[in-house]
Amino acid sequence: MNYKEAKFYEKLTENEVQCHLCPNHCVIAEGKVGLCRVRKNISATLYSLNYGEITGLALDPIEKKPLFHFHPGKIILSLGTWGCNFHCAFCQNWEISQERPYYAKKLTPEEVVYLAEQYVHQGNVGIAYTYSEPIVWYEFVYETAILAKRVGLKNVLVTNGYINSEPLRELIPYLDAANVDLKAMNNEFYRNVCGGNSEDVLNTVELLHSSCVHVEVTTLLIPGENDDLAELEEEFKILSGISKDLPLHLSRYHPAYRYTKPPTDIGKMKQAYDLAKKYLNYVYLGNVWDPTYESTYCPKCGSAVIIREGYVTNVVGLKEGKCKVCNNPIPLRF
Repeated sequence: MNYKEAKFYEKLTENEVQCHLCPNHCVIAEGKVGLCRVRKNISATLYSLNYGEITGLALDPIEKKPLFHFHPGKIILSLGTWGCNFHCAFCQNWEISQERPYYAKKLTPEEVVYLAEQYVHQGNVGIAYTYSEPIVWYEFVYETAILAKRVGLKNVLVTNGYINSEPLRELIPYLDAANVDLKAMNNEFYRNVCGGNSEDVLNTVELLHSSCVHVEVTTLLIPGENDDLAELEEEFKILSGISKDLPLHLSRYHPAYRYTKPPTDIGKMKQAYDLAKKYLNYVYLGNVWDPTYESTYCPKCGSAVIIREGYVTNVVGLKEGKCKVCNNPIPLRF
C-alpha cells in the first residue's frame, strides 16, 4: 500500500473514523470510503487514495478555467485527479469525477512543480487544480501548492467550493485565485441533483474574497432546473454583497452524463446576463461563443477593456490597470 494519510479526520471508535474535510462529515467504517470515494478507512486511519494520481494534464488558456480577471491571455498548467464530493447528474467530467479511471499517471508534487517551471517561458503562470474536484485531492494540492509558491508560481483552484473553513484557511496562504462553481440558490436542487448546499459554497466564496484570493464564480444554467430568474436574482444580490466587482460566469448547459435536456436557450442566457448586470460589474456568458458577452467593459463608461473571442484575448483599453477612456480602475491581477 502506498497511500497518503489524510488530513482533517478523527477516530470515533476502533473501527470508525469521521472525515472533516468537507461539510459531508462522512462517518467511514473499516474498509469503506467516503462519499467522494477517494478517502478510505484502513485500520482506523483515513487515507487519500488519489494522492499523486493524475487523470488529466494540459496547458490551458487561463480563460478556460474560467478566469477572466487573472493574468488575461496567459496559460496555466492544469491537472486533475479522480473523485468528487458531489454527484452532479449533469457532470461533464463524470468519467473521472464519478468513476475510477482505468489509468492514472503518478507524479510527485516536486515533479508537477518542475514541469510547470519548464513552461514559464511560454507564458505559463502556474498550476491549476481542476477537471475533477481538487478539494478531495487536498493533501496533494496542499503539498504541491506550497512548493509552487516558493518558486513564484501561481496556484489556482477550480472547485465546487464545498469545503470546511479549517482546511480552506490552511490552504489559503498558498492560493492566488479560484473559480467557485455555485450550482444554484435552490437547496432542493443542490441536495437532489448535486449534494451539498448553497450556504457552504457561498461561505467559501466569502472567505476566499476576504482573504485576498482572487475569486470568480460560475453558475451553469440548466433549463427548468436552476434558471428561474427570481432565484438567479437572489444569487446576484448575494454576490454583489460580497463585491460588485466579483466576476460572474453564467455558463450554457449541454447534455452530459445522466441529463438529456436540450442546451439552454441563448435568449434565456441573455436575460440572465442583463439581470446580473444590474447587480454586478463584470458578467460573462460561457459556452455561447459571442465576443459581446465574453469581453470586459469598463462599468463606468462602457468602453471595451479586454476583447475575447473564444480563447483569443486582447487587452485593448487598459493603461496601468485603469480604463484608457475614463481612468476608472479595473480589478485585474497580472
